[in-house]
Amino acid sequence: MDRKTLQSRTKKFHVDVIHLCEAFPKNAAGFETAKQLIRSAGSVGANYRASVRAKSPADFLYKIEIVLEEADESHYWLEVVKDARLQTGAELDTLIKEANELTAIFAATDKTNKMKQKRM
Repeated sequence: MDRKTLQSRTKKFHVDVIHLCEAFPKNAAGFETAKQLIRSAGSVGANYRASVRAKSPADFLYKIEIVLEEADESHYWLEVVKDARLQTGAELDTLIKEANELTAIFAATDKTNKMKQKRM
């Protein structure tokens, strides 16, 4: 997958999460979960974008590890949303799948780049 496609995909993930959270219950659980989920989803896109402008291979790897951590955290919060029944349906299931795929993509990127650094 090329950089531009991945930038678009991570941004769409963030926007879709925002839309999902708009329908959360207007109570403490809904507000707090939405806040955490929106932050982690936004961090995926923002930090991936920053990784493209990394100053060195080590800086790139550091930024990708942040993206990986935030993608995994987003996946966690989406599962919590489902388990707590803050939201249900196909949109949520699609976002859980996307968070899982993004986590896998960035885990592979992290692994590949660590192998490259070892060879240097």
